[in-house]
Amino acid sequence: MKRYLNTVLIVALLGFSACNDDFLTIQPTESQEAGGPATEGAIMANLTSAYQILLFDSYADNNYNSLFFVSDLRGDDVFKGGGDAGDQAMLYRLSQLDATPTEVPEGLWTIYYSGIARANATLISCENAVGMDEDRLAELKSEALFLRAYYLHWLWKFWGNIPFFTEDLPAPYMAKQYQADEIYDFIMADLDELIALEALPMRAEAGNDGRATLAAAYMLKARVVMYQKEEARYPEVLAEMNEIVSSEAYELVDFASIWPREGEFCDESIFEVNHLPGEYGGKTWDSGWHGYGTNLPAFISPNELKDDEVFKGGWGFGPVRPAAYEIFEANDARRDASINVFEEGTYVSRFQNTGMFMAKYAARIGYNEPPGDVDLNYENNLRIFRLAETYLNIAELIAVHGVAPGEGLSAQDALNAVRTRAGVPSIPANVENIKLERRREFVGEGMRFWDLVRWGDAQVLTENLPEYASVRTWAPEKKYLPIPQSEIDRTEGEFKLEQNAY
Repeated sequence: MKRYLNTVLIVALLGFSACNDDFLTIQPTESQEAGGPATEGAIMANLTSAYQILLFDSYADNNYNSLFFVSDLRGDDVFKGGGDAGDQAMLYRLSQLDATPTEVPEGLWTIYYSGIARANATLISCENAVGMDEDRLAELKSEALFLRAYYLHWLWKFWGNIPFFTEDLPAPYMAKQYQADEIYDFIMADLDELIALEALPMRAEAGNDGRATLAAAYMLKARVVMYQKEEARYPEVLAEMNEIVSSEAYELVDFASIWPREGEFCDESIFEVNHLPGEYGGKTWDSGWHGYGTNLPAFISPNELKDDEVFKGGWGFGPVRPAAYEIFEANDARRDASINVFEEGTYVSRFQNTGMFMAKYAARIGYNEPPGDVDLNYENNLRIFRLAETYLNIAELIAVHGVAPGEGLSAQDALNAVRTRAGVPSIPANVENIKLERRREFVGEGMRFWDLVRWGDAQVLTENLPEYASVRTWAPEKKYLPIPQSEIDRTEGEFKLEQNAY
């Protein structure tokens, strides 16, 4: 069933809708003068505005930049789809690995820098807290550190060599650009600090669903460390994965039950974005900075779908590649819960059509009620971290990267846990099988491209498929996108941004 952040957080959310055009500008709150004493209410207002950025990725700064979809386009599970190659041409360029500085998902750049600014404002207010219990202050500070690390890690993965700042910047609101390895250090510093504070619970208490937890911090740390390939940190990451499992705060659940509204914040969910139904205010075509829904379901559902009792039609983007469907064993419960197969004639065929579309976040009947423009406001929560990833991280760290298992799970036991839940038999926990299992488990969740890059396997993205209008070539410099030209144009002097190779 749909759950909500606690009442204080909801009320505060309703008061934070706008964003300044300058992505490095920290927004002042009505309840705290910048740099002045901060009450718990002022800190909560800042923290809530930082959380709100999680709700903006599908229509990021009025651009169609859904985080999962934009990530998957550069992988090998979906095509771009839509009307034709020119329909959302930026997305087609992403899928063809030839993005340019003027055709990139710059909405994500904007919202995540706004998120960093809002997290900074929260941390500044924590430093100026008055009349607060120390444990409560440490908890709020930890949440802000998590959000800053989370937003920064996406900018780092997409663009690598980026600006970073921790203070309220004076005009003209520019910050120093750092190399990707330096940005990694900043992310890890935030995660190390919040973990050391020992202020967050392993799992959120009832009424606080959607807020940062220790388990979410561990999962973010695992993704960042494993993407950076900092092998010296692998043993501590493995220990933290085992700590999540042994805590028994989470458990695997029936796979198909995760994705409808009844599966939101289920026992497997470690962290997810809580999209709210229309009664809390919907996004409109005029502004992506208001409302709490997502357009991802409309985006990835077949056009003009007819006579279906569960799913609705959408815009026909993201048709699933046949190869992605074929990776599943016939009795794997994840296949039909992840991918919908529609008969010819039940929908309108569009560009790069395959007859298959993603099911996890598909448009469902009754999930996008007004107010707001309904296609922009589906209430499907986005599952960011699930316990299945914890298990597969354990298997990978041991069997692929050679980390000693110690007293925790073996690679085989971790892999078996995920496959048993899927209804398929045990297979050897070797490199090939673990990589394939990650693809099966997380298809449509925006992880495949990043896995291929960190494993050094991205050469498989080179392809010549003229029948699907997809001819592309992978090269190492394509790991990072070109920095949006609009951002380069607004910097100058010592802060002039240096473009990535592309």
